[in-house]
Amino acid sequence: MSALKNDTFLRALLRQPTDYTPLWLMRQAGRYLPEYNATRARAGDFLTLCKTPDLATEVTLQPLARYPLDAAILFSDILTVPDAMGLGLYFSAGEGPRFERPLRDEWEIRDLSAPDPTDKLGYVMDAVRSIRRALDGSVPLIGFSGSPYTLACYMIEGGGSDDYRHIKTMLYSRPDLLHRILEVNTRAVTDYLNAQIEAGAQAVMIFDSWGGSLTPHAYQEFSLTYMTRIVDGLIKERDGRRVPSIVFTKGGGNWLEAIAACGADAVGLDWSIDIGEARRRVSNQVALQGNLDPSALHGTPDIIRSEVARIIDGYGNHPGHVFNLGHGISQFTNPDNVSVLVEAVHSRSRAMRAAGEN
Repeated sequence: MSALKNDTFLRALLRQPTDYTPLWLMRQAGRYLPEYNATRARAGDFLTLCKTPDLATEVTLQPLARYPLDAAILFSDILTVPDAMGLGLYFSAGEGPRFERPLRDEWEIRDLSAPDPTDKLGYVMDAVRSIRRALDGSVPLIGFSGSPYTLACYMIEGGGSDDYRHIKTMLYSRPDLLHRILEVNTRAVTDYLNAQIEAGAQAVMIFDSWGGSLTPHAYQEFSLTYMTRIVDGLIKERDGRRVPSIVFTKGGGNWLEAIAACGADAVGLDWSIDIGEARRRVSNQVALQGNLDPSALHGTPDIIRSEVARIIDGYGNHPGHVFNLGHGISQFTNPDNVSVLVEAVHSRSRAMRAAGEN
């Protein structure tokens, strides 16, 4: 495969000096882009889009054709793993993802097993290889998975949840069963991410979207412990280059130091924490990724630039910052505002580096 022309993102994750702050966006290939909506309509439904490597490649590249972003992220969904476990994933219009067979019975939980990612999830690896070829070394490709706890939330609740009643009932009444699910998910996610790395992913990210719903003690026991085991089991080098890892817990700002100690190279931040404070708390232990409020992209260009400046200036002229949103981009975002964002991040950070400010 071609040599990497822009490795700014990878160097930032490893806290190496860069000429500017690199940028990518969570859910950057998504419904805010008209070209994405056209491809999705052609696919017929979301799962077909995920499971057809040519189409997944097409939508992965769409935001990079529009914006000078510093990384691509595999187009897929965190729920492909439990889908491969046989839980019957489907998407209902206006309802989001659902599972036909949520995990409620003890025998189902005892029978649960981690899928072979090269078999049941081979279409994801095909997409990774296809995207790497199409990128032709322009920017790195990020692979990803949901965290064991976040996957368990969907697997037990049967879909999204406002109160997490089923999983929290299990957590407090039958923690042994929840740990059983988390053990299987940990093996599955480790195998899945390593298969993505083998197929060509140059960095990987663990999305712990629902870990922030836990108490501090439960977060350590049921989420962070398992993510730490995954990070420890990841392939660390491929094709002579380090493969950095990112852990992101939405709502995890209170536990920043503990997350930073999990072994990942970078910690993703949502918008609820000041990035300067976050950097002071973790010092140079990890890189930080974040953390613009996605709703800021509904503002005027001047407001977007001022929010970018707040974050860039708040982090300061130090290595180890990857600019991103604090969560996925809204489908209602004006694509032109993303152009403003990308230009502002690159120009503000270049000016800071040139001035040598702290």
